[in-house]
Formats: sequence, structure tokens, C-alpha cells
Amino acid sequence: MSHHPNIRVERDGFVATVTIDKPESKNACTGDMWVAIGGAFRELAYSGARVVLLTGAGGEFCAGADLTPAASRGGDGGGSPPFGTMVDGMRVLADVVVAVHDCPIPVVAKVDGVSVGAGFGLALAADMIWCSDRARFSAIFAKRGLSMDFGSSWLLRQRVGVNKAKELAFTAKMLSAAEAYELGIVNAVVPTAELDDAAREIVDTIAAGPPIALSMTKRELNNASMSSLAQALEVETLAQSVNASTDDLKEALTAYATRRPPNFT
Repeated sequence: MSHHPNIRVERDGFVATVTIDKPESKNACTGDMWVAIGGAFRELAYSGARVVLLTGAGGEFCAGADLTPAASRGGDGGGSPPFGTMVDGMRVLADVVVAVHDCPIPVVAKVDGVSVGAGFGLALAADMIWCSDRARFSAIFAKRGLSMDFGSSWLLRQRVGVNKAKELAFTAKMLSAAEAYELGIVNAVVPTAELDDAAREIVDTIAAGPPIALSMTKRELNNASMSSLAQALEVETLAQSVNASTDDLKEALTAYATRRPPNFT
């Protein structure tokens, strides 16, 4: 599905895995790699997958942009594709953020090693983050003479609030996994040897859930930060009216009545 040798897309039943695979650069991404990530998520959105696991190869998640001259002419924080103007490149990058964040199925980031700069933004664009106890996170942009990008100015504030987001951005502090958990940036921290199993458990749980209802729930929660209570209630009303006509609701009621696990379709 992916059209770039460093971006792997695999399917196992209802679970899709997107892996950044460039260990020699700690999975720092060139412009073309960012574009391939966005393309992978857009294709997976309506592929029949029910959950996406986003991760990196070689014991690292993503060291942000590949800022080597050959990879990025402009040297921006996101590593804009080497074509057009800087504005063009940043807007291409913005489309990647939207493709990940707005993917209609749940997205879980599995983070081992570094997740910094645009790589931090990429993890934040997922719905949840499971990480190893050796994971490290940083909005590192200030250390590179840059302001925030890859949506991190919005995504980080959503996770930790404006005051803490400013602290992390102004200082470019490197957070340990434990510190990231304390701040609510990650959902869970587990020993490195247990990360694969822990991440697989959560994605399998999501994949076994009702896909239409979970997709609508994701939209409801994402939109809540920008809507009033009245708007949220109306969206809930419309979503439930759709769920009421699905086979999954009938299956849930039957499973409850017969005391067996539901088999959602």
C-alpha cells in the first residue's frame, strides 16, 4: 500500500500497522517519507481496517525531520518535501498531520526510543500512545532555531494545557517516559520487552469493538474541544440514530442476552 521503501504498511486481520523504517537516522523522515505516511493513512481510512498501529523500526519511533541537506533543502522542522516553496512544503506536511489525526478509525502510536520534533507531533496526532520505559519525548524545535510545526502547537496544548505546553516548547525539554505519563501525554508506560504485547492487546481490543460506533465516538471526542455542549449533544443524537440501525447494535443486544462476547461486523 505504501509507495516508499522506508514506510511499511502491513495488515493482520482488522489491524493495520504503519512502520517508519529508516533505523540509520532513528527514523527521521524526509519529505517524501512524510508524504508516504499521509498516503498510507488516507488509503487505510476506508480499507476495512478497524485500527492502525503507528510505530518505528529499530528501537526508535521518529527523530523528526531528516535535516540533512540531501533530504530537506529548506531545513524546516517538518522536513518539507524538496519541491516548490517553503509554504508549499509546509502545506503538504499539514495534509499529513490531518490524514493521521482525522483518520476515521482509531490510531495507536507505539513508541520506543526517541519521539522528538515532528516525530513528537506525529505521535500526538495519534489517538493514544503506548510507550516503553526508555521512550523519550521533546518538542525540540527551539534547539534547532525553529518554532513548532507538524501540528504540535495545537496537539500538545490539547494534551497538557497551554501553560505546560509553553514550558515544553520554550525549553525544548526532553521528557522521560515517566514524565510523559505524569503529564498525560502517553496512556501507558511498560518495560521495553513488553511493549509489543501491550500495544497488541489494546489494538486487538479496539479491533474487536463496533467499528461504526467507534468511528463516530472518535469524531465526537475530537470535535468536543471546538464545540458547545449543545452542539455535542446534537452530534450525539445524530450518531446514535445511525448506530440504532446497525447490525452491531442487534448483535450487542443478542450477545448480552445470551451472555456471550459480541461479534461486531
